[in-house]
Amino acid sequence: MTENLREIVFDTETTGLQYNGDDRIVEIGCVEMINHTPTGKTYHVYINPEREVPEEVVRVHGLTTQFLSDKPKFAEIVDDFLKFIGNANMVAHNATFDINFVNAELRRLNRPEISWDRMVDTLAISRKKNPHLSKHNLDALCAKYGVDNSHRDLHGALLDARLLAEVYIELLGGKEIDFFKKSDDEVEIANAQTPIHLQKREFHEPRFFPASEAEVKIHSEFVAKLKGNIIWNMDEPKIDATPQQS
Repeated sequence: MTENLREIVFDTETTGLQYNGDDRIVEIGCVEMINHTPTGKTYHVYINPEREVPEEVVRVHGLTTQFLSDKPKFAEIVDDFLKFIGNANMVAHNATFDINFVNAELRRLNRPEISWDRMVDTLAISRKKNPHLSKHNLDALCAKYGVDNSHRDLHGALLDARLLAEVYIELLGGKEIDFFKKSDDEVEIANAQTPIHLQKREFHEPRFFPASEAEVKIHSEFVAKLKGNIIWNMDEPKIDATPQQS
C-alpha cells in the first residue's frame, strides 16, 4: 500500500488586510484531504476578534461585530485548530495572506509558527499552469474547472475551503491523478467503485483464431447453396493462418 499524503485545504476570513497591525482572524475553515481526496473531515470556527469589524469588510463576508461578540477568542480555539491540522501540508489560495494571519495569531500567544515549507499556494500553481487567464481568483477557477459555486453569495471560510479543495484537485490534473500510482490491491478496490468504462484494463496481445479444415468445408458448402449474389460465389482469397509478428 502507498503512503498516505495528508493535506489541509484551508481559508480564513479577517477584519482587514493588515496581519501585522490591528486586524484579526474572524473565521477559519479547513478540509482534510488524503491522497488528494477529501475525507469528509472538516474544522470550522468563528472567532471573536476582540475589535470592531469594519462595515466594508462585513460586506465581503457578512460577519458583524455583534455576531462575533459571543464567539470564542483565538486563544480558546488554538489547541483544537493545531490538533486538527497536525503536521499536514497546508493548501490555501494566496497562501501568503492566510498563513501570515495564522502565524500572527500564534505569535501573540507565544506559540510556534507554521513553517512556510508546509504551504501550498494554489494561486501560484494556477498562474504557472494557466498563464492565459486574466483572473486567478477562486470564482474564476471554479468557472474554468466546472466547480459549482452558485451557492457562494459571500465569502465563507469553510465554503471557500471546500471549493478550493475541488479546484486544487483539478489544478493537479483531475480526480484520477493518483490512480495509476496505486498498488495492485488499491487498483482492484478502486475498480470496484469505478464505472466500467473508466476502469483500468490489463493489456493483452491480440490472439489469432484460424478456422479448422472442417469449419472451412462447412462454410464452403453453405456458400455454394447461395443464389443470386455473385459476391458469395467469388473465389475466396487464401488466408495465411500464421500469426503475424509485431
